[in-house]
Amino acid sequence: MNFALIFLIIIFSISLFFYGKSKTRSLALQNNLKLNALPKFYGYYLVLWCSIPSLVFLLIWTLFEPIIIKSIIIDNAAKLGANISDKNEANLIYEKIKAIHLGTYFGDIDNILQQSALSYSKFIGLFTNSKIVLIFSVIIGSILYSLKKIKNNNKARDDVEIILKGLLFVSSLIAILTTLGIIFSLLFESIKFFSVINIFDYLFGTNWSPQRAFVRDASSITAAEYEELKDAFGFIPLIAGTSFIALIAMFVAVPIGLFSGIYMAEYASIKIRRISKPIIEILAGIPTVVYGFFAALTVGPFFRQFGESLGLTVSSESALAAGLIMGIMIIPYISSLSDDVINSVPQSLRDGSYAVGATKSETIKQVVIPAALPGIIGSVLLAVSRAIGETMIVVMAAGLAANLTINPLESTTTITTQIVMILVGDQEFDSPKTQSAFALGLTLFIATLILNYVAQRAVKKYREKYD
Repeated sequence: MNFALIFLIIIFSISLFFYGKSKTRSLALQNNLKLNALPKFYGYYLVLWCSIPSLVFLLIWTLFEPIIIKSIIIDNAAKLGANISDKNEANLIYEKIKAIHLGTYFGDIDNILQQSALSYSKFIGLFTNSKIVLIFSVIIGSILYSLKKIKNNNKARDDVEIILKGLLFVSSLIAILTTLGIIFSLLFESIKFFSVINIFDYLFGTNWSPQRAFVRDASSITAAEYEELKDAFGFIPLIAGTSFIALIAMFVAVPIGLFSGIYMAEYASIKIRRISKPIIEILAGIPTVVYGFFAALTVGPFFRQFGESLGLTVSSESALAAGLIMGIMIIPYISSLSDDVINSVPQSLRDGSYAVGATKSETIKQVVIPAALPGIIGSVLLAVSRAIGETMIVVMAAGLAANLTINPLESTTTITTQIVMILVGDQEFDSPKTQSAFALGLTLFIATLILNYVAQRAVKKYREKYD
């Protein structure tokens, strides 16, 4: 229903745009008026007044409707005699009522559930009809108000700019609040984790086995249980595995990506560039699960067989296979961005270098690369962030075991992989096991923040300004 209403709002808005343009033109011609703005701004004015109030109303209604209906239905069920002792029991009964309404409940249905389901259907219909009526009322009211403003020869352009400025401010505010919300959620859950597990045991521990704390309530762990668990949340194997796989990936991606970017920008003909550049960028569009399948079914077995032929013990899931495939995956990030920043270097710098007798390779090495260095560092940083945050390839190619090793032929895991594995399925958020995922997320956030800061300092230090 919401999508249908949004579609209708869009149709109304488009129609009003063209109506506003034609209406202002006709008013200006009929009354010999001098418009204070171009006719299209009057169309934009109508669109904004039609769409924004109705969409805001629809958003608020969509957010609060389920809460209100749930409260009403649970209260009615309690009055009918339903045994609702706590929040979990209330949620369970409400989900049963919804399932009966949708026809997906196959358990026993007593009189209370039957009557509650009928009430639920009644309120759903009532709220839906009310929403439609009110949405159309808001649209009609907004249209009448905006049309009145147009007839009074309002300065539509100024009003449109004010509204757009407000929308930009709201968008920025939402982005900031979302970021703060993520940070504070990580901090809140991480503080609860570190109130149970010592932060030094976490940062310097060499063993990671959080499943040992799966069913334990963090608020009631005894001293003996803590002695058992304090060595279960060692962070070092995860950061070592993450760094190791990312390092292998960068050893593959940086040289290939950078050299291909230089070739595309400086040596390749237009014909070759038109063919090869889209082919390279296709790699960025391949889903990571496909890379994971390729690594698990092809690359991993190849390394194992090749290693066995040399007398080496190679795990079927290895850091080398995951790092290699991850490096291939992030080649387009470095190649495409490096190509773009190298092409943005002014041709006058190259001509000046050639004029003093430098060769093409010397020009690239001593002029082009230094000029493009900030952009190249940015592309490498983007690739590193992509490698650190990758999960699927690691799960399928490197395994889930948190092994502290520097042997690329052995299996290992990463921080993001463990976060996913911890939070899969239904979890008790009072358990140190679940809370450890937030601690890992906070640690990864801080590490990425430090990495960004170092990269920005490097860019600032080596940036050169060219006229």
